[in-house]
Amino acid sequence: MLVACWSVKGGSGTTVVSAALALSIAAAGHDALLVDLAGDLPAALGIPEPDGPGLADWLAAGSDVPGDALGRLEVDAGSHLALLPMGAATPDAPKRAEELAALLAVDSRVVVADCGSVPSATALALAGNASLSLLVVRPCYLALRRALIAPVEASGIVLVGEPQRALQQADVEDVLGMRVRAAIPWKPAIATAVDAGLLARRLPSPLERGLRGLVETMAA
Repeated sequence: MLVACWSVKGGSGTTVVSAALALSIAAAGHDALLVDLAGDLPAALGIPEPDGPGLADWLAAGSDVPGDALGRLEVDAGSHLALLPMGAATPDAPKRAEELAALLAVDSRVVVADCGSVPSATALALAGNASLSLLVVRPCYLALRRALIAPVEASGIVLVGEPQRALQQADVEDVLGMRVRAAIPWKPAIATAVDAGLLARRLPSPLERGLRGLVETMAA
């Protein structure tokens, strides 16, 4: 199963949502693979930055490097969890983007991809071919405007709440014409865990609760 988390505006929370989804799947005893297209997952997980080649290097290498080489690029990120790091370059290779999406879609694990904001061809391919394509968005008028003209169609929304916003969940669903699959409240504990590199040790309870229903669907 390939799950793509993407946004239309920087700072929406795709990295934290992607990491939390994969960590929750792994905690339930299912094998999970995190795919890093944004470059921040090692820091979010509190693990050392991989110093070897990564996904971007595989994409840039062309067809001479086979698909099974991706497995050799993975690093251990905890029990039942592996990370496919981004590497040193930008992972934007239109010629191999569709091939990557196809390979990840048939992986036996739950694959969660942090696609960041979606302008790159690789992010678009993963978001467009995912079993579950999740738009991570805040209840922000400017973000909703961009989401309406996004180059890829989501299959659900992860709403990252913010205090004192005028727009509510029902407004977001009405504007975008799809349902919110998970709602995460803004809480200082989440930011603190991310900033301290402690997200992988214990998910903050507001984050875990907000994603629980979605995780149960993914693990079913």
